[in-house]
Amino acid sequence: MRFDITKCHGSGNDFALIDARDIVLADGEWAQVARALSYRAGPVGGDGILLLTGGDDRAAFGMRIFNADGSEPETCLNGLRCVARAGLEATGQRSAVARLKTSHAEVARDDDLAPGVYTVRETAGPASFDVRDWPLTGEGIRIVDAVIARLSPDLRFTAIAMPNPHLIAFVDAVDEAELVRIGEICEGAPAWLPNRANVSFIEVREGGELYVRTFERGVGLTNACGSAMGASTFVAGLTGRLPFDRTVTVRNRGGLVRASASEAGMVTLSGNATVEWTGQVSVDLSQARADDLVVTSRHEDEIAAWAGI
Repeated sequence: MRFDITKCHGSGNDFALIDARDIVLADGEWAQVARALSYRAGPVGGDGILLLTGGDDRAAFGMRIFNADGSEPETCLNGLRCVARAGLEATGQRSAVARLKTSHAEVARDDDLAPGVYTVRETAGPASFDVRDWPLTGEGIRIVDAVIARLSPDLRFTAIAMPNPHLIAFVDAVDEAELVRIGEICEGAPAWLPNRANVSFIEVREGGELYVRTFERGVGLTNACGSAMGASTFVAGLTGRLPFDRTVTVRNRGGLVRASASEAGMVTLSGNATVEWTGQVSVDLSQARADDLVVTSRHEDEIAAWAGI
């Protein structure tokens, strides 16, 4: 099957985006497309695929995301900015409501982070504390700045859904080996955490900036996770590390976003939605294999603008 794709990224979280409004495939087939296009040794590579879908009575358009392993999370806020760009351009709107898997989000064109960096503002939430919905069992209903001994005897985690599940721990310095160790425990889908979770270590840096490093469910150690950056901003306010309702810079390996969180659990991120190239690629659904990539247009100006950040 042949697809028109847009290779794009939000904060270094990279995807192949497909306008799927007129494409009918079963979920299992989309999972195969995701595995094929995300394979890093293949012709495209990425953290997953993004689908621009139709809206509903509330939303102008929708988004679906399939991770590199074929799983479908509730949302991806870095990916949402890329889909929002495509949706806003397709509908001729400057702001809209986007439909996600289990919720809705407000999206809008925003002032550029830097010259030439296409920027989208997104507001999602509210954050949820009830871990029975994940489920995460054996640790109570609500986990705020508490030890989860099955993960670490020392780290203190806060568990929230945005709406995908996150375990947030503030640290003096990110230990990637420890992050991977804990992330892999969660990725193994133990009986007490059958649907897995995203795990993030966060540093509070000079000037109140946050640095977030995430082991993402279905992806692994990633350059960026938008919902983790949003969740971290909220938890920083919840635990008194930063004030609510203040715009802060949140950095990650892939770049940065502007973020703010309210006490009510609503999170706003403003970040890039960068298009690198567009083209077509063939996918063998039975083998989850991609080939015959043809790049029709490269957006060197957008790549250079992001590199300047």
